[in-house]
Formats: sequence, C-alpha cells, structure tokens
Amino acid sequence: MRKTELAKYEKLLLKKREELADQLKVRKDLLDTSKEKSGDLSSYSYHMADQGTDTMEREKAFMLSSKSGRLLYHINEALKRIRKGEYGKCHSCGRQIQKARLEAVPHARLCIECKEKEEEAKTGRRA
Repeated sequence: MRKTELAKYEKLLLKKREELADQLKVRKDLLDTSKEKSGDLSSYSYHMADQGTDTMEREKAFMLSSKSGRLLYHINEALKRIRKGEYGKCHSCGRQIQKARLEAVPHARLCIECKEKEEEAKTGRRA
C-alpha cells in the first residue's frame, strides 16, 4: 500500500478515535449522577420508578462505553499496524484487504471472505 493511502487511513482512524474519546467522556458524565456528584448518595428520596430509570440509563451508558472501548482498542491496533507496515493485510490469509472494506471499516483486520468464515464459525451456520 502506498504512503498516501496509508496516510489517508491513518487520518480516518485518528478522527474516529477522537470522536470515540469524546463520546466516552459524555457517557462518563451520564454514569455519574447528579446526586453522586453532590455527595448525596442516599437513594431513599427517589421514587422507585426514578431509581429504576436511573439504573437502566447507567447500564445503557456502561454497555455503550464498553462497546466503544472495544472499538477504540481495534482502532489503536490498526494504527499500530500502519506504523509497522502491516496495515491492509488480512491476519488470516495474508491477502490484501479490499479498499472498499477499509473505507467502510478502517480498523478491519480480516478480508471480507475471512470475516464471513469467522462469523459462520461463531454462529454455526453458513451464509
């Protein structure tokens, strides 16, 4: 892969990493309730329905943060592959990953064929 192409993908990955970091900051604020920030940790003044809603919102924010954290890991790994000169090669078969796939999923580590095989193995069915 040419240096200009690598620079384009690196820029794409860095932009996505920055967006994810911003999202994680917002979600962290959602996880911290205003009562916790004020130091009042008593939940007795809340109605049970309010407590349930707050708990659900925290769980949702935690799940989304966890998913974003995994994506952030994959983006960082792709940036490492760029620096090592291994970016764009399938980890499974060693062939070049299609440019259309890298445009859509710049952190991809598998070509589409190997990714399909991986998904089939996970689900136990064929496409």
